[in-house]
Parts: sequence; structure tokens; C-alpha cells
Amino acid sequence: MTERHRHERHVPGFGVVAFRPVDPDADADVIHSWVSQERARFWGMRDADRDRVAEIYRYVDSLPTHHAYLTLRDGAPVALFQTYQPEHDPVGECYPVRAGDYGGHLLIGTPVRPEPGFTGTLLGEFIAFVFTDPGRRRLVMEPDARNDKAVARLRRAGFVDGPLIDLPHKRAQLMFKCKEGPLLNASCIAGAPS
Repeated sequence: MTERHRHERHVPGFGVVAFRPVDPDADADVIHSWVSQERARFWGMRDADRDRVAEIYRYVDSLPTHHAYLTLRDGAPVALFQTYQPEHDPVGECYPVRAGDYGGHLLIGTPVRPEPGFTGTLLGEFIAFVFTDPGRRRLVMEPDARNDKAVARLRRAGFVDGPLIDLPHKRAQLMFKCKEGPLLNASCIAGAPS
């Protein structure tokens, strides 16, 4: 099943992965349990209490240009993905936004147990979800430049490095992935011809 703000797909050997919009109040406990941990320090919400988390996601929910999705695996919450239109975000002031650009953030929830391929599978499903919209041609992500794990994970998923950028809350590594596939990703970097 796929619709504008929902996506569900069976991934062989992994289970059913579904994305649905965050319900700020109903999902605040699980999101708070993830963002308040040391491993989520780059998310920037470690000191936020549950009520503040709900408030932040109510605000995100009010924006027509930004969306938050709880990711479920076989019905259990496993990750948080956020999307945004770069032209309506501070990121868009740091590079030449193209028609079809779409931004994203990824936070993997606390794993029940280590599972090889878990993060890569979820990231792959997120990418597939984003590109179900034919108007989206390039996925833009900007992990904290100090977050070596996130940068390496995105590179393994086919993202190419753009410039380092300075945002109000972090120095970020701008990264791009084109819908057309890995062979064309070299042309995805900021400033490259469309």
C-alpha cells in the first residue's frame, strides 16, 4: 500500500515495513525514549522531556512542508523519519535547491538486539518511500558532520557528498542521492548541471 503520507511494503526476510505520520501525542513516549539517549545526541533533543517532544512534533505536524513518520516493522515502532522541502528549510539557504529536491532525516530507534542489515534495510525503504512521488528527483540529507556513522551509512546507500554547510544548530555534511540511481549520483552534487 502506498499513498502520499503512508507506505507499506513486505521486505522478504525482514518483514512488513510501514511508514505512517507521527501522532504527536500518541507517539511522544516512544520518540522520547529514543531521542533522549546518548546514541541519539545528534538528533538534538536529548534534554527534551516527553511534553516538549510532543510539542515539537505537533509543530512539525502543523507545517505543510515538513513531515514526520513513525516507521514500523511488523507493527512495532523501529525508526523515525522526517522529510522536508529544502526551499522551506534553513538547509535551502546553504545550497542551490533544484526542482524535485526533497530533504530527510533518519533516527533508528533503540534496537531490541543487534541485527546485521537492519539500518540499511530501513534506509532503503525510506528512500523507496520518498521516491514513490514522481516529482521527487533528489533526496537531500544533512547529517551532523561529526556523525561518522551516519555519513558512512548514507555513502553505503549511494549518497554522494556535497559541501559542508553551517546550520544554526550544527555543521553538516550535505549529501545527495538521485532517483535515477547510483551511476548518475555523481551529477547529484550541488552546483552540478541538472
